[in-house]
Amino acid sequence: MKTLTLEPLTREAFAPFGDVIELEGARHFPINAGTTERFHDLANVEIGFESGGRPLINVFRGQPRPQPVAISMMERHPLGSQAFVPLADVRYLVVVAPAGEFDAAGLRAFYARGWQGVNYARGVWHHPLIVLDKVADFIVVDRGGEQPNCDVVTLSEAFALLERQKFPRGVESDARVR
Repeated sequence: MKTLTLEPLTREAFAPFGDVIELEGARHFPINAGTTERFHDLANVEIGFESGGRPLINVFRGQPRPQPVAISMMERHPLGSQAFVPLADVRYLVVVAPAGEFDAAGLRAFYARGWQGVNYARGVWHHPLIVLDKVADFIVVDRGGEQPNCDVVTLSEAFALLERQKFPRGVESDARVR
């Protein structure tokens, strides 16, 4: 059985799939007479204005998934990006594959630490939200419009996402996807 090692969510590792939304390493500067610090341009939001798209701001409430997590489908949004930003310090997983025709060989899995968010680039395959421990709210910024913007693929073989140990903030896990 193939395995896919969960890896820490970093800007560099996630770059082929979109943006990691986090304050560490972000461009920032003071505004409002020095009373506020602005962390600037954290993600490339794509909404397809040319095809009648408009920005949506939503709250998604993720329910904890039973372990092991079964990965049996993936989805993508061909007309725009989709960003998830947690509203609390929560543990969640991100499973992605490159844009284009779906290929399970391209699957990668990441664990998000604390307040990290993700912005899936237009057309990147991803699994729906995988929250681990408790109900968690996320701000989601994506595309609204008249055209359908969600493609779903059912995998011919499910992958089991196994967590072998807890991964506290900043500590790597030996968890694997099978």
